[in-house]
Amino acid sequence: MVLSSANKPQVFRLLFSDQNRTFYSSGDKLSGSVQLEAGPPCRLTGLRVTAAGCARVENRGRRQEVEYLKYEEEVRLEEVLSTDSDGCFLLPAGKSFSFQFGFELPASGRLVSSFKGKFGSVRYYVRAELQRPSQHALQCEREFEVEEPLDVNQPDLLAPAAASRQKKVTCMFIPDGQVSITAQIDRKGFCEGEDININAKFENTCSRMVVPKAAIIAKHSYSINSQTKVLRQKLTAVRGNPIISGMCDMWQGRTIRVPKLRPTLLGCDIIKVDYVLMIYLHIPGSEKLILELPLVIGTIPFSGVGSRTSSMSSQASSSWASIPSAPPSYSNIHRDLRAEGPRVPLLHDYDGADDDDDEGGLFMRAPQGCYPPPPAYSEV
Repeated sequence: MVLSSANKPQVFRLLFSDQNRTFYSSGDKLSGSVQLEAGPPCRLTGLRVTAAGCARVENRGRRQEVEYLKYEEEVRLEEVLSTDSDGCFLLPAGKSFSFQFGFELPASGRLVSSFKGKFGSVRYYVRAELQRPSQHALQCEREFEVEEPLDVNQPDLLAPAAASRQKKVTCMFIPDGQVSITAQIDRKGFCEGEDININAKFENTCSRMVVPKAAIIAKHSYSINSQTKVLRQKLTAVRGNPIISGMCDMWQGRTIRVPKLRPTLLGCDIIKVDYVLMIYLHIPGSEKLILELPLVIGTIPFSGVGSRTSSMSSQASSSWASIPSAPPSYSNIHRDLRAEGPRVPLLHDYDGADDDDDEGGLFMRAPQGCYPPPPAYSEV
């Protein structure tokens, strides 16, 4: 920040010691300097450096805040600047001065990662306040990012996750069979760029053709005075072959890649960022059958080191492979017709939107090993 006038320093700015550092974590030392340079001479009464960090949620005129960092330091100007008869410090013209500061971030468990969303944020900054006699204080500030490490190699995150759901389908209040999903992933913790292997079985005994799909969903939760608002966002998705009446289909190691996104936000009392793997069946003329498996997105990737937990998950995965293959689906019967058609993924609907535009692409399938570029991180 550069200021110029007869009563203001020509230069007043904050600089961090490591200009190339992108983020800080618990226990790190943050240091920097306040730079001053006067055009005409200036009189000062003090220089204060503060650092703060808080989570804030705002919605419809209501606000709630939680503080995670507070630091304050009075810079000793008398060691560098002379004083006049009134006790004010004199900043001489044409000379540059640099005043150092530094502090240590709180220990692990007392900070939460930086975040910016539609209704709230977690923000950290350093502010310098230059006090002048009989005038308003001048301020300049600089933000910094905090990213708390999250290791996906923890035992609870290496454990598999599995669930099953079923739904009875009706037509004009007349029973029309049912559909079901049974699904499993070999672990809950993942990092950006890793593949999630999905093992799932889909059964269809209703009279309609259903389409299996899977998507990674981000859930942002904002709390104000015990009232919570949740936003959901689909990040990436895959789909399988349509399943006609009386048939079933299986995914054995079907993959979906984790796109570039922020890690799971832990430890904040008023803002939460969670992720789930949503596996669902699109049923024409009826609500979807949805199954959700929890995901934790971390910063320290899977090491691949064998453990009892990972061994158990491998055994669970092998049990899926031992299940006899499902009968051929309707799309396999028409393989020759589909081979000449387009092969692009359809990434529609996850939150109740109409699927009318899906119907023309029932035979489209995402090519194995080819993924769309990750979407920009934004809120719904």
